Amino acid sequence: MNSVLTHAADGGQRHRTPHPAAMRILVAHNYYQQAGGEDEQVAVEVAMLRSFGHEVAQFSLHNNAIDAMNRLALASRTIWNRSSSLELTRLLRTHRPQIVHFHNTFPLISPAAYWAARAEGAAVVQTLHNFRLCCINAVLFRDGRVCEDCLGKAVPWPGILHKCYRNSLGASSATATMVATHRLLGTWQKAVDVYIALSEFSRGKLLQGGLPADKITVKPNFVYPDPGPGNGNGRFALFVGRLSQEKGIETLLAAWRRLRDDIQLKIVGDGPLAQQVREAAAADGRIEWLGYKPLDFVHRLLGEAAVLLLTSRCYENFPRVAVEAFAKGTPVIASRLGAMAEIVEDGRTGLHFEPGDADDLAAKVGGLLAHPSELAQMRGAARERFAQNFIAETNHDMLMAIYQRAVGIRHAA
Repeated sequence: MNSVLTHAADGGQRHRTPHPAAMRILVAHNYYQQAGGEDEQVAVEVAMLRSFGHEVAQFSLHNNAIDAMNRLALASRTIWNRSSSLELTRLLRTHRPQIVHFHNTFPLISPAAYWAARAEGAAVVQTLHNFRLCCINAVLFRDGRVCEDCLGKAVPWPGILHKCYRNSLGASSATATMVATHRLLGTWQKAVDVYIALSEFSRGKLLQGGLPADKITVKPNFVYPDPGPGNGNGRFALFVGRLSQEKGIETLLAAWRRLRDDIQLKIVGDGPLAQQVREAAAADGRIEWLGYKPLDFVHRLLGEAAVLLLTSRCYENFPRVAVEAFAKGTPVIASRLGAMAEIVEDGRTGLHFEPGDADDLAAKVGGLLAHPSELAQMRGAARERFAQNFIAETNHDMLMAIYQRAVGIRHAA
């Protein structure tokens, strides 16, 4: 099963005085085959909790194990994975956590794990990094547009019809069955004490999807450790993310075809539209595709960049790279859509552009880089927003309040 239970220290980060109400916490996460911002945020949160003196164990499964499973076995485990539930129970009895904090449970941990945690007396917290509980493909996006066809439906049958998960009828059916089965069992209502949404926008969509309003609170992503501000002297725009349709790659490349200024664009990431990016870089000397890069390299680029571009055509839940940019003092030009419009304050910490509108994006990039004094003001405001909202200390306080609330609900049950 390849699960992991760890009791490591804080990974070399600076130690703080132990929190007076230090807790025993078990963090559970199903890692993706292609690592992304969600996996990184889990690692950051674990390191932050340990730095405050909390005792943190981890229960981890990895989707690489899927390759060795047949379709029927995977479908069954997606709905209710008894073996992982039993393994989690053994770890719970060893560690005896007050809180089990779940991040991703799909597909191998499965919602059965919530019931295992409750059976051992632990409070259950679930961070919702995506919209999986109300959308089969988790991003509310289909055929090049925002899609809410399954939102609020007891059985997300449109997602099956359109084969929204991996373009597979079988995989989509299994995912939809998981969501519908646990809605019928009352898992979403009864087995989780507190849900964490990453933005007010996301909370609203999750409420529309049928999750209980009294159990959803909002806590944003954060950056730890603080990478410190950059100088922004690179005079280039930066994109960091998956090279895919929902991330607005086609809009990004089209904007550079319209942009007449000699502004460099650096693109970090990989994905299904990599060939389009490769061809655009070959045809335009202003565009440089760097492929996948480690986090420290990305942070250095963020500090040098004049501006970060968030071109997504999907809602996004909470793009971690936005607060990483703010940490470096780098403003963000973002689609006026979903959580992005909530995170980036138009005219202060960056600019908004119309989603999918390459002309508007080109105009906003060219206009901002043509006004250095305005850009400098935005750099200061971006760093200030990070210091006020997205540092470890603030996030820790919010998380402790959530944990205490969850424990109170669990004891009152």
